[in-house]
Amino acid sequence: MKRIIFTEKAPRPVGPYSQAVEHNGVLYIAGQIPLNPETSQLVEGGVAEQTEQVMKNIAAILDEAGYTFSDVLKSTCLLADMADFKAMNEIYGRYYPENSPARVAFAVKQLPLGALVEIETVAAK
Repeated sequence: MKRIIFTEKAPRPVGPYSQAVEHNGVLYIAGQIPLNPETSQLVEGGVAEQTEQVMKNIAAILDEAGYTFSDVLKSTCLLADMADFKAMNEIYGRYYPENSPARVAFAVKQLPLGALVEIETVAAK
């Protein structure tokens, strides 16, 4: 059975998609960009500050669905510039101090609303 996940503690979707969908014990979190959920604006600063906000948004969605970062199986990290990989990776790694999920990271031409980073997440129980 498909369950739509929504929390006010993460940004509202900027298009026709859900924050997350759970199906058969697998949680699919839509790509999160660094929007402050209270203002719906991009956070100020560089990729480190933006990655921190993205991870906070993911944490809020995981929590709403009853999951934690230890349940995450895979992440897809999209960057506006691969030169930001090291800074993104440092912040991202703080959320996975051990047993990190599988991951792919690559640069794209442009991200929504001019974001520097977007991260999609899959978790399972």
